[in-house]
Amino acid sequence: MARKIKKSSSKKSSKTKKKTVKKKTSKKKIQIEPEIIRVNNMVCPFCGSTDLIWDRKRGEVICKRCGAVIEENMIDYQQEWREFSESSGESRRRTGSPLSEAKYDFGTSTKVGHAADLSKLSASQRRKATRMETWQKRISTASERNMKAAMGELKRAASALHLPNIVINEAADIYRKAAAKELVRGRSMPSVVAGAIYAACRRNSIPRTLDEIAEAFPGLTKKDIGKTYRFICRELNIKILPTSPLDYIHRFGSELGVSQKTITKAVEIMKDAERKEITSGKGPMGIAAAALYIAALLEGEKKTQREVAEVAGVTEVTIRNRYKELIEKLKLGDKLKKLKEME
Repeated sequence: MARKIKKSSSKKSSKTKKKTVKKKTSKKKIQIEPEIIRVNNMVCPFCGSTDLIWDRKRGEVICKRCGAVIEENMIDYQQEWREFSESSGESRRRTGSPLSEAKYDFGTSTKVGHAADLSKLSASQRRKATRMETWQKRISTASERNMKAAMGELKRAASALHLPNIVINEAADIYRKAAAKELVRGRSMPSVVAGAIYAACRRNSIPRTLDEIAEAFPGLTKKDIGKTYRFICRELNIKILPTSPLDYIHRFGSELGVSQKTITKAVEIMKDAERKEITSGKGPMGIAAAALYIAALLEGEKKTQREVAEVAGVTEVTIRNRYKELIEKLKLGDKLKKLKEME
């Protein structure tokens, strides 16, 4: 019994030793180094070294070889705090929302709002608050009111057309330049906004037709928007390349509900047509619809010319004409005949 007791006591002592070792290791101090980032594409003007570091806390760029301070008082544009929820972010932010071209004042102005708890204020304070609110509306100039209405119309149309932020900001910038040159005078504000949106879509290769933009602006026709668009591009010297049929194939294919294999085949047909200069002088939507129709036939997906024409916004006659040209010049007639015989 004495031996057993000794063994158990030794086991206990070994366990306690292990515990003490763990405690010692857990008490190690962690040294937090200052945020120092290596700088690329910069050379020290004193010693020619490229081994430079950026100390974010001091806002300085320092050479590690000679110790020279190359830049100082630099502005850190990165996020100030980590945000884990909306409430924590609002309480920690100090710089406000970022600047945006799509806001009439770039998001820098303040507004005297109608407070919800005005009933708690005295009568004189309530009168003062309402008077400040009305005077703020009166002191805005005509150009500011026009810009505010135009940016509201731009956001409404952009949400209807499902446009990305890059297109919205560029369209707002085009409208600002047109307003600064007084190109809005004598024209309706919605037509200039529509022309700016179409120009921004063309510059960023976003496939939106004039018919779709005209649907987003009730009261405007395709002809009015096209006329304003050409006028803006001419006066502001905006150079826009002609649209490629490849920009429309993916969109038309997704709306038709065809497979990715068919879309890839249509892209191959379109690239062959561009290589042989078949697409020059042809409408991009019509030839893209015809290529998609041929690809659907080759891949065994039955789509009628009427279905393709409704999606592309062209007539069936246009698809038939482009279909004949592509089959004849790309020599796809034999493949289509074999597929029909196999069926």
